[in-house]
Amino acid sequence: MTRTSLCPPPCPDAAPASGYISSLSVPETGRPRRLAVLGATGSIGVSALRVAAEHPDRYVVAALAGATNVTLLAEQAAAFRPAALAVLDEARAAALAALLPAGYAPDIRIGPAGYAALAGAAEVDVVVSAIVGAAGLVPTLAAVAAGKVVALANKESLVLAGDLIRETARRTGAVILPVDSEHNALFQALGGPGLPDLPLVERLVLTASGGPFRTKPSDEIAGATPAMALAHPTWAMGPKISVDSATLMNKGLEVIEACRLSGLPVSMVEVVVHPQSIVHSLAQLHDGSLLAHLGPPDMRVAIAYCLGYPARLPLSVPRVDLVKLSRLTFEAPRERDFPCLGLARRALRAGASHPVVLNAANEAAVALFLEGRLPFMGIAATIEAALCAHAGEALPDAAAILDLDARVRRAAEARA
Repeated sequence: MTRTSLCPPPCPDAAPASGYISSLSVPETGRPRRLAVLGATGSIGVSALRVAAEHPDRYVVAALAGATNVTLLAEQAAAFRPAALAVLDEARAAALAALLPAGYAPDIRIGPAGYAALAGAAEVDVVVSAIVGAAGLVPTLAAVAAGKVVALANKESLVLAGDLIRETARRTGAVILPVDSEHNALFQALGGPGLPDLPLVERLVLTASGGPFRTKPSDEIAGATPAMALAHPTWAMGPKISVDSATLMNKGLEVIEACRLSGLPVSMVEVVVHPQSIVHSLAQLHDGSLLAHLGPPDMRVAIAYCLGYPARLPLSVPRVDLVKLSRLTFEAPRERDFPCLGLARRALRAGASHPVVLNAANEAAVALFLEGRLPFMGIAATIEAALCAHAGEALPDAAAILDLDARVRRAAEARA
């Protein structure tokens, strides 16, 4: 596989419009915050509900959305009794209704339109956007368009539509609070919404665990199976994100997300491998200082910071024992063995539509890999082929973005 070319050639290093994506304040209402958790049955959604359960005086769960795991969604709904639920299709809606306890009859919505309705509902203050992949774009945009506080775990929304989300947030006053541990770490280190220390930044440093293949030789990586790729050493995540971590595409998407959030160019965002997963990100300032956020590898820390902002909530997570830990190590990523990281950087430089192609090809390729229809290194090869076939196009709205996404997925499927 060729790893040194990308068609068309990348343009010079460019950044999105300057300034942080979020507005400056989270509104206080004097009552518990009403939450909509989209992707409630995934790892982020489950963790968000654990945070809400730990602080019942602060949060009311107003809406829950899942896709296919109706059994878990029914258990969550029975525990929190939200007024509205959403699932992927009519069959799952019927199955969900049958699992709910007697006397509890929430409004059950269907599919992307249902997720979007929950995200924009007047009865919701804070939307936890944790749907995996491009499927999270429409509900995230609906939440931003409605001026909500959005605790954003769906990085793909910013990869696909960063400029559109930025523009919409500025117009509506929506507040974007990053849930990804790396971006949440930078958010905390640099001063919260508005990031007052951002003009002082020389570079942002995103840390990566290195995934399950960090120390494996190249031939073993090439022969990796889905079971091997899913065995993440430090984080408990869903299958798609676990594979993205194994290829380092997760970090590539986070590089794009960092640029979308901060307005900084890709040349100012670096990735280092940190296998202990204790330092979640760092910012180097122009006087040589490094501001870092340290914490346990538990997503509840970042989620609670977003749900409670500007308050910092007490949380029953494991504490870091620095003496027991004894050392923190950092190393450069092996980009020859993990080319997805470089492909993500080059896609961002190539133009606004190229990250859409990158993400769509990756989602399709990961699905093929998990089905046993594509070898591990075929994921990067599929992404590069899609990027080379793409000449760039205008993407004025979400419909155009999703149309390109669908075309790239079909082409990736056809190559398998």
